Amino acid sequence: MTQAELVAEIVGRARAASERLAELRTDVKDAALRQAADALEDACASLLRENARDLEAGRKRGLAAPLLDRLALSPERISAMAAGLREVAALPDPVGEVTRMWNRPNGLQVGRMRIPLGVILVIYESRPNVTADVAALCLKSGNAAILRGGSEAIHSNRAIAGVLRTALARAGVPEDAVSLVQETSRELVDALLLRDDAIDLVIPRGGEGLIRSVAEKSRIPVIKHYKGVCHVYLDEFAEPKMASDIAVNSKVQRVSVCNAAETLLVHTALAERVLPDVLGALAAHGVELRACARTRAHFPRALPATDADYATEWLAKVMSVRMVDSMDQAIEHIRRFGSSHTETIVTQDVQRAREFLRRVNSSSVFVNASTRFSDGFQLGLGAEVGVSTTKMHWYGPMGLEGLTTQKFIAFGEGTIVE
Repeated sequence: MTQAELVAEIVGRARAASERLAELRTDVKDAALRQAADALEDACASLLRENARDLEAGRKRGLAAPLLDRLALSPERISAMAAGLREVAALPDPVGEVTRMWNRPNGLQVGRMRIPLGVILVIYESRPNVTADVAALCLKSGNAAILRGGSEAIHSNRAIAGVLRTALARAGVPEDAVSLVQETSRELVDALLLRDDAIDLVIPRGGEGLIRSVAEKSRIPVIKHYKGVCHVYLDEFAEPKMASDIAVNSKVQRVSVCNAAETLLVHTALAERVLPDVLGALAAHGVELRACARTRAHFPRALPATDADYATEWLAKVMSVRMVDSMDQAIEHIRRFGSSHTETIVTQDVQRAREFLRRVNSSSVFVNASTRFSDGFQLGLGAEVGVSTTKMHWYGPMGLEGLTTQKFIAFGEGTIVE
């Protein structure tokens, strides 16, 4: 089969599946998701064997520790994948929801109804759990998913997709609701990115290079998320223990993900009584600190920071630190170096918190909470298909509603335009 024939078959089968999915009843979709969750848990041993093949190949290729962490499966992570499917099954179905109705002077009732996007191509690296997360969200929202994982996770992804497809077919759902691109060549991906006649949306998940490459080559709308330079701002009215707990959790709870904090901004009022304790707690967790001169005067173990450091998504136990004289200066820093992902303020001043929420326009903005909550599962979306840091079609973690659009509907009684 030629590449053109393979692409035509992939998109053709996905498009046909999407048309059937859009009409499935909610109970059918939910039952299929629950069966798929059970099947993943039943296949735990075989999934771990296939994942071990990917991990061994990754070590031989010299993959960095953060990438190996993203690649690794465990019984706990497989259980978490299954739990994610069950939680999506328990969520309200957005398809067919009427979000608003209003009356026109001529008697016409006008409204908006949620409908699936259609066929969604997701291109991702390293993390095999994405296969299950995306499949669940696309299925529940009535979309067919074409999945193209990285070569480093090919055995894991094949195993997971195989389990899902079998479970869906047994539940009466088109197995092509989930299609895994078996070939890992870039040429095939480039060809898929030209099929704006059959694919409705592209979501790339991975490094900045991957996302920029997809955005440059695609004829299809792309949800972009270049990097996660997330900030924790310790305001002058921060409670000391809370400041330390949130800074540490935001950075070290899992360092290799995009919602881990990369920069700590600290008000100068905290220089004596809070800053050394917070930085000491981070250092005790093995975090390398790169800080401004004023910070280093209070914590000499920190290395000097550069502007390039403040713009870096570390994805490792490294954190940039800067002291600021005001919230204005903190917001100025976020606007200059941030990536519109996630920012949090730690403060006991309600007005200061509200002002931060109003003025900081990243896709997720929190008060007195870890940046790690910027996640579809944590925010109650069940899971996420990705994080959008561009404001058109969706902004922030994309759950079920982010995978729908809305059409206009209208009710008349023989109503005509005069």
